Amino acid sequence: MKLRIEKCIYGGAGLARDEGKAIFVPLTLPGELVQARITEDKQSFANAELESILQPAPERTSAPCPYFGACGGCHYQHAAYPYQIEIKRSILHETLERARLSPLPEIVPVSSAPLGYRNRVRLHISERPFTLSYKRRGSHQNLPIQKCPISAPVLNEAIAAINQMGESAGLTCFSEVEFFTNQAQNQLLLSLWTNKYLSDTTQVLDALREVPALSGAAVFTISNEKHQSKKIAQWGEQSLTYEAGGHRYRASIGSFFQVNRFLIDQLTQIVCNNRSGKLAWDLYAGVGLFSVALAETFDRVIAVESAPSSSQDLRANLPAGKHTSVTNHTLAFLRQQTAAPDLIVLDPPRTGLGKEITALLTKVRAKTLVYVSCDPATLSRDLKSLVESGYRLREMYMVDMFPQTFHLESVAVLSLD
Repeated sequence: MKLRIEKCIYGGAGLARDEGKAIFVPLTLPGELVQARITEDKQSFANAELESILQPAPERTSAPCPYFGACGGCHYQHAAYPYQIEIKRSILHETLERARLSPLPEIVPVSSAPLGYRNRVRLHISERPFTLSYKRRGSHQNLPIQKCPISAPVLNEAIAAINQMGESAGLTCFSEVEFFTNQAQNQLLLSLWTNKYLSDTTQVLDALREVPALSGAAVFTISNEKHQSKKIAQWGEQSLTYEAGGHRYRASIGSFFQVNRFLIDQLTQIVCNNRSGKLAWDLYAGVGLFSVALAETFDRVIAVESAPSSSQDLRANLPAGKHTSVTNHTLAFLRQQTAAPDLIVLDPPRTGLGKEITALLTKVRAKTLVYVSCDPATLSRDLKSLVESGYRLREMYMVDMFPQTFHLESVAVLSLD
C-alpha cells in the first residue's frame, strides 16, 4: 500500500495512517510517500516493511554503513544528522507534553560527531564461518560484519583482528565478545562469554594478546537458568584509565561507563557545572563520573551504587575522607535518609525511578534535582510526579549520546524555588 509518513516515533519507525489505523514503517522519514507491505496486522495498529520510496524527504541521505537496513543496531542513518537531532528533540518534547508537563522549558540539543563515537561494543560470534556479528533487524539471526562505523577506530581494529584470528584462536566456543576502550584509545579491554564448559582458557587468552592495544581480557560463563555471568579466567589489566572532564577514572571490565566518547565531558558539565553547596547525593553513581566532579564544589558527596564492579571503581575514584561511596540500592538508601542535601543527581536505568523512589525524593525535598535519563517515557512519568509535589522543571537538554539510533539521553533540572 501507499502511505504518507506523518512523523518518527520513539523506536525508530515512521508513523503513517490508513483509515485512521496506525502503521509503523521503519527506515522512513516524515513527509515521505512510500510503498510498504504489512507484516503484522493487529487490531489497533500494524507493522510494515518499506518496499520503495516514492517521494523522498529532502533530509534523506545515503547511509555511511554498508550494513544499515539489515542490521538492527542503527535506525536513522538514512537521515542527515542535523535532522536526526530535530527528530529526537521533537520526540522528547511530545513525550513530555503527553505527560501534561507544563510549562516546558526550551529543550537544548547537545551533539557531536555522529560516527566513530562508541567506546564500547558487544558482538555475537558466528561459528561457521567464524565472524563477529550483530543481529539482523527484527530477527534473532546473526549478521556478520567487518566493521562498525559508529565505533571508535581501535574497536574496528579489534573487530578485524578477531575476525582474522578467531577460529585458530579457539573462539568458536564463545557466544559473545565485548570491546571497551578509553578516550586515548591506547587501552582496550576484551570480554568473552560462553555457556559451555571450558577446562582451560590459556590458549585463547595467549592468542588474544595479538589484538591491537589490548591491555586485558576476561572470560565469563553464562548461567542459562539465571542469565548471570561469572568470571572464570583473566589476563592482564582488568580495568582501564578513562580521562574525562579533567578527571581520571578507573573503569573495570563489567562496570558501566557512558558510551559516547565525544560527549562525556559535555554531559558532565551540564549535570555538575555551576552547582555547589554543603551536601550532594549522586544516586545510581556508576563509577563516579558525576561524583568526582561534584567533589570539587561540594563540601561532601555521598555516591550510591549497587552493582559490585561499578561500586568498587566508585570507591577507587571518589576522593577519600569527607566524601562517601555507598554500596547499596538507591531505594534502600533513601529509606534510611532524613536530612535534605542541596543537590541530588539521578541517573537511573531505563526503567526510571518508579513510584516509591519518587515518593521518597519528594519527602527529602532537596533544593535541586538533576535527572539524567535514557528513556523519555519513564522520565516523563517520574517528572510528572516530581512536579506535582512542588518541583519546577527549569532546564531540559537532549544529549545525543547515541547518534544514528533512536536512543536519546536527556537531562532535566528541577528546583523547589
